[in-house]
This record gives sequence, C-alpha cells and structure tokens, in this order.
Amino acid sequence: MTTITEKAKDLVKVDKRDGKLALAHIYVAFIALAIGGLCGLLQTLVRSGTFTLPWGIGYYQILTVHGVLLGLILTTYFIFGFQIAAVSRTAGTLTNIQRLFGWIGFWTMTIGTTAASVMVLLNEASVLYTFYAPLQAHWIFYVGMALVVVGSWIGGAGQIMKYIEWRKANPGQPSPLLTFMVVVNLAMWIICSLGVAVEVVFQLIPWSLGWVDEVDVLLSRTLFWYFGHPLVYFWLLPAYMVWYVIIPKIIGGKIFSDALARLSFMLFLLFSIPVGFHHQLTEPGISSFWKFLQVVLTLMVVIPSLLTAFSMFATFELRGRALGGKGIFGWLKKLPWGDARFLVPFIGMAAFIPAGAGGIINASHQMNQVVHNTIWVTGHFHLTVATTVVLTFFGAAYWLLPHLTGRVLTKQMNRLAIIQGIVWAFGMSIMSGAMHIVGLFGAPRRSDFSTYGGSEQAAEWIPYQIAQAVGGTILFIGIILVLYIVINLIWFAPKGETEFPISEVSEHAEKTPMVLENWKIWLTICIALILFAYTVPLIDMIQNAPPGSKGYKFW
Repeated sequence: MTTITEKAKDLVKVDKRDGKLALAHIYVAFIALAIGGLCGLLQTLVRSGTFTLPWGIGYYQILTVHGVLLGLILTTYFIFGFQIAAVSRTAGTLTNIQRLFGWIGFWTMTIGTTAASVMVLLNEASVLYTFYAPLQAHWIFYVGMALVVVGSWIGGAGQIMKYIEWRKANPGQPSPLLTFMVVVNLAMWIICSLGVAVEVVFQLIPWSLGWVDEVDVLLSRTLFWYFGHPLVYFWLLPAYMVWYVIIPKIIGGKIFSDALARLSFMLFLLFSIPVGFHHQLTEPGISSFWKFLQVVLTLMVVIPSLLTAFSMFATFELRGRALGGKGIFGWLKKLPWGDARFLVPFIGMAAFIPAGAGGIINASHQMNQVVHNTIWVTGHFHLTVATTVVLTFFGAAYWLLPHLTGRVLTKQMNRLAIIQGIVWAFGMSIMSGAMHIVGLFGAPRRSDFSTYGGSEQAAEWIPYQIAQAVGGTILFIGIILVLYIVINLIWFAPKGETEFPISEVSEHAEKTPMVLENWKIWLTICIALILFAYTVPLIDMIQNAPPGSKGYKFW
C-alpha cells in the first residue's frame, strides 16, 4: 500500500517562486472581491429605497467601484494567478526572465489599479465599468486603466514564452492541454484589448487632459465593445479550463477528448471577438447589415459552448457508470457531491444553461429591443460572470490555494465551502431572477432608486428591487464565507500536501491533430474575421463622424 508520505513525494508541485507570483495575483483578486462585494450590497440596498448612503457617498461612485473591481480586477488577477500556476505545473517551471515578466506585469497592473481606484473613491471617476464617453473621468483614472491592460500584456508575454519554449523542446508533439488553453485565452485577450487601449490612449486621455475639446462617442463605444464582449470569454475560458482538465481528475475520471477541447477553444478565439455590435444594436450610426453580420457571428459561439456541454456531461456519465450507476440518470448519484471542489463549479455549470439562453436573447435583434438597457441585462451578467465564472473560480481556489501554500482543505472547510456555494446560488437566484423579471417590465439598469415622480409603472418595480436587496444580502454572506475560507487556506489550515489535479486523456479518445496548434492558420482566420466585421463600419464612422461631444460630469 502506498503511504501518504510516498504519495506526497509523487505530487508534481508548482515551483515555489512561480507559486509566490501566482499568490500575489490571487491576493489582489480577493481584496477586490471584499471591497467590490460590499459596494454591490450597498447598491442593492439603495435601489430598494430603504437605505441612504452616508457621508455624501454617491450611488454611481459605488456602482463604479463594484463594476471595475469585480468585473475587471477580481477576474483579471485571479485568471492570471491561475494561469501562471497552470503553465508552471504543466509546461514546467518558469525561467527567471519569464517570471520577471510576470512580476513587472503584476506591479504595472497594481499601480494602474490603485490609481484608478483612488480616482473613483475621490468621486473623480464615477463613469461606471464601461467608462462611456461623454461622461468624463479624471485623466489619472484612464491612465490607470491603460496600465492595467499594458501590465496584463507584459505578464501574459511571460506565459506565452514558456509555451514557445516547450514547443521548441518537444517538436511535433501537442503541448500540454492546460498550457495550450492558457495561450488561446491570452491570444484572445491581447487581440481584443487592443481596442480599449486605442480608445483610452488616443481618445479618452487626450480628451480628459483638455488637449482636445471633443470626443467621437460612437467610435469610442465601438472600440470599447470590440473589447467588451471578448472580455466575457476571457473570464469564461479559465472556467472552461477547470471544467475540461481539472474536474475530471477530481471525480476520478478522464478527459473525454483532448482534440474536442482544443477545437472548442480555437472556435472561441475565432467567434468571440468580431461580435461587439450586438451590444450596440440600438446605436443609430451603424448599418443594419453589419449588425446582422455580427449577430450571426455571435450565435456561432453557441457551437463551442454546446461542444463543451457534451464533453463535460459525457465525462460525468462515463465516470458515474464506471462506479456502477444504472439506468438513465443513475450515474448522477455516483458523482462526488460532497466534494466542494466539484460541487461548487458544477453549480456554476448549471447556471450557465439559463445564462446562455439569456445571452441568445440579448444578441437577437428583435428581442434585444425589449431588454436593451433594462436591468434584465444586469441579471444576465450576474448569471454568466458572477455565478458561472466566479463559482468555478471559488471551486478552483479550494485546491489551488492549499497547493500553493502547502496546506490542506479540511473536512470542516470543505463543508463550509459547500454551504458557501449553496448560499451563493440561493442569493443569486433571488437577485438575478428579480432583475430578469423586472427588466421585462422596463425597469432601467444603471439607475439609483427613483419613483419617477410617482409613476405607476415605477411603483411596480419596487417589490422586485426589494427582492434584489434580499438576494444581494444573501450573496454578501456568501462573500464573507468565501473570504473566511480563503484566509484559512492561506494562513491557518493544517500543513500538508495538496495535489494540483491534472486529468489524463481517455484512452478511447481520438489522437489530437497537430493542425489545432498551427497558429498561423488560426490567427490568420481570426484576423480576417475581425477585418471583415469591422473595417468598413469603422471607416464609415470616421469618414461620416457626427459632431464630437464635450465632457460631462454629473456627480
């Protein structure tokens, strides 16, 4: 019999130096969760009409803090921490140069995050997470956001360098699946974030400094949404990495198909970027043909999503039947529902079913007219990112943190993590459900509490806004629980060895074709689709630009 000590010797550990870099990112992510989550709770209380913010704090101030810290900072930092550890674990320890890139990127992002956050807290940048012109923030906010993007490029370069090094050392072999997925996600991130970088550097910073008097609002929004929709997949693909590669190992199964996993990621790279116009279906300055084209490309993303759903449930069923599950659904009972590392991400997977359906509605031209700029969209956003993605990240943290800190997830913490996942799902069901329903009644998003001068229609919204406050309060309890677990896993859990679970590919899977790693082909198709979808509309916007807008500050 293999002893625990012998098993510990067999564990492949992330190098401590790489682990320190990964942990630095994850620390910032959970600090952002604490601050951003508190602001989210305050938002729901204000919208219910039962609470007034103290000390002259503005509603749109906390709305901006919530959106920026949770939508941009929590996600980006956790993803980079996870990806650094994943690359180190599967492609080998980072070199000193690669790790240096990681640290330079981290500090560049952190300086930018601090600068932008200070401006929001000083009420100089209450422009929400989309920082739409013509609302004008202080120039330091825009410089800070630019530094976050540039820092992510620098840190991402270190991860890509490790992948290139591995490919050179192993010619003709498919790279480790997890490392390959990381590089696909980084390629998508770098390509899409060029749009927001151009917007911020060439439009918003000169405008906010007073070097130019006016800004082209349509062009700035178009550049933002060229970035803004792929951003959703930048959040989502690391969750898919956990589902495809980590979860099968946790349940004792194997990856259903390495080739299918790689194909789905490449399809996300192709079809997630040239689709920003489906966020601009009510913009008058964009031709209906180009909107239609990008809606079609948007719906193509359904294909890799369904491939992923098929692959995951095939993996679950095969494992359940191997454990003796009988009948149509008997295999479900055999899955490890008592393991938070599986259950919490599984709740996220289940939430993606209604979330994905809502996304199809948002991207459909006629149905979008009903829900556009209503709080339905906010409810959808909280199902996709704040449930599917965030719960998967929490589930990953329950093994990643103890692996990096040399500790173990105890039975008590595992039980608390299960409770946390259920509390989160319950609170989100109430809050997001109320947002979806009242959005169909026309309740606006991005709005403070208002009775709109005693409007009967606005009075119908108030019970749902109270329900949102109830759900938001339950969610904040979930945030307190996860922060307690994270603090335990970093500093107080018993010392021990925790595995970084990487699943093997099923022996029945087809051999992975190397064409899936021919980057010349895939990047050429990706760039061609982007040029096809954006070149003509952008030229038209620039040539037929409406009068620009001066900056406004309503807070």
